[in-house]
Amino acid sequence: MKSIFTYLAIFLVSASSFAEISNTEKNALVKLYKATKGSQWTNKWDLKAPVSSWYGVGIQNDKVVSIKLINNNLVGQLPEELGDLTSLEVLNLFRNTISGPLPETIGNLKNLTQLNIAFNHISGALPQTLGNATKLKSIELHMNRLTGELPANIGNLASLETLSLFNNEIEGSIPMSYYQLKSLKELLLNSNKLTGKLEREVSNLTSLETLSLFENKMDGQVPFDLEKLHNLKEMNISYNMFNGFVSKNLAKLDTLNMTMVNEQGVATTLKVSIDKNSAFAADE
Repeated sequence: MKSIFTYLAIFLVSASSFAEISNTEKNALVKLYKATKGSQWTNKWDLKAPVSSWYGVGIQNDKVVSIKLINNNLVGQLPEELGDLTSLEVLNLFRNTISGPLPETIGNLKNLTQLNIAFNHISGALPQTLGNATKLKSIELHMNRLTGELPANIGNLASLETLSLFNNEIEGSIPMSYYQLKSLKELLLNSNKLTGKLEREVSNLTSLETLSLFENKMDGQVPFDLEKLHNLKEMNISYNMFNGFVSKNLAKLDTLNMTMVNEQGVATTLKVSIDKNSAFAADE
């Protein structure tokens, strides 16, 4: 009797060891491999081996939950089939040579919490569907070639803590919906082509710790309401076209001391208000 239980235990362990993900998910991974020239990756996959042995792929309960292929020489475009990995929680493709647009199907990743495809060659506009991945906490797509305007529905991502899109070619203004991101801690939009104003509603971003908007084309008055952000530790909004007065507190907070570029392309420093030294004075 004892030997029967022993064999049964060995069988169950063996069965769990060889448990496989679905054909749909495996196909999505194979598409990713082939679309990004997997044969040239630094750490390659053996497509004949179990998926659980593939470098950078995390599996739980027979589902792909993470892909981490950092600095692994991925070259090419991300396939639409990426959206079939519906249990994916982490997608980290930092520092590769991925090009082309982000697939629209990225919005299918309802469990995704971390998206990092920074330091690549991603181009085109951010897909509107990105706002459908409602569990996202971190979006890092800096140092790419993104164009177009910021999708308004990113403002639907109530859990978002980091939005890092600096060093791209994004145009237009910051959507009003972004000022409702109560969980946002880092807003890094510097070195783009943003225009429009920084609205007073920025004071709604009560969790914000870092605000970086420098080197854009934003204009209008710098809102005194920034002073209401009591968690704000770092700010750089210089090298825009903001005008008017700023408070002493805001001038001290900005790392480049509110240096702006006027219509003639000349660098100037915003004047510090003597009478208004706080956001509350501005409300009077």
